[in-house]
Amino acid sequence: MGDIYFYHLTEQTLEATLPMLLQKSLAAGWRVAVRSGDVALIERLDASLWLAEGFLPHGIAGGPYDADQPILLTSGNAASDANCLMAIGQAKVEYDEAKSADRVCILFDGADSTAVDFARGQWRQLTDAGLAAQYWSDEGGRWQKKAESAATA
Repeated sequence: MGDIYFYHLTEQTLEATLPMLLQKSLAAGWRVAVRSGDVALIERLDASLWLAEGFLPHGIAGGPYDADQPILLTSGNAASDANCLMAIGQAKVEYDEAKSADRVCILFDGADSTAVDFARGQWRQLTDAGLAAQYWSDEGGRWQKKAESAATA
């Protein structure tokens, strides 16, 4: 069972934060699924990741080479062999997938009250189920851990 990290974006954009987290995940040897229910967001991220500093190899789910992608952008369930799930755009993370992943990252826009409420609901759901979680904020321009919940399951 891995950890769940909530990233509250208050000063940095998703386009700035996601590549940093993806690079760290790839350096750890993980395959990553990036999930969003917003297909337009997936397409926008696809374009920005091609241009990211230090190119990040990836693909969009639904192609013949999904199993070969180190980073798979998807609007559906995570690839079964992904070590890390990154949920963006209010994509829901279920208990079973959070429990089986090495890492789950839930990124949300602090300027969007709906996104903040959704993330709070995810925190309650996952921690009430006994999973460990950490809450990080980029407040002040630096990532700071603001809260932590230990595993009870």
